[in-house]
Amino acid sequence: RARVLYDKGTNRRAFHLGQVDKYSWKDTGSSFGLSDTLAAYLWAQLEQRTQIQAKRRALFETYATALEPHAERLGLRLPVVPDGAEAAYHMFYVLVRDQATRDAVLQGMRAEGVQPTFHYVPLHSSEAGRRFSARSTPCPVTDDVSGRLLRLPFYNNLPPDDAQRVIDTFLRALDAAESH
Repeated sequence: RARVLYDKGTNRRAFHLGQVDKYSWKDTGSSFGLSDTLAAYLWAQLEQRTQIQAKRRALFETYATALEPHAERLGLRLPVVPDGAEAAYHMFYVLVRDQATRDAVLQGMRAEGVQPTFHYVPLHSSEAGRRFSARSTPCPVTDDVSGRLLRLPFYNNLPPDDAQRVIDTFLRALDAAESH
């Protein structure tokens, strides 16, 4: 089925392999190839990978260094990069005590013009997961983590002053949530 989805919902590959005499639509699918413009954009980013990763690592470390002293008092879990591992630095997440705290922090930060996000709906409880799963499977740890996780704004060129604003806003919103 994956090949059909990749081939825009057709059995085009089977046709090219001589397995069928014509090809037609068999399922949903999409066009997954990159346009020349997107490929050029990706190539430029790949050429700058080292510099981009250095910026992302610096932001990650800025957040981690600023939040670590507050972690125990506020019940935070911060991401850890194991010694010897190379991280992608594609996000910076924080686990807070509970979903009510997470929701209050999201609301408090947004009220101050900072846009954190919660991560994602776990697959087993998503619309597609429920539709395609053979059976309902409880995943209490996944549900718990999903309800407590939030992501701080994280992108290559976030200026240091803005990163500090994110940190200050996060800590204020968390203190306010904890005091209720």
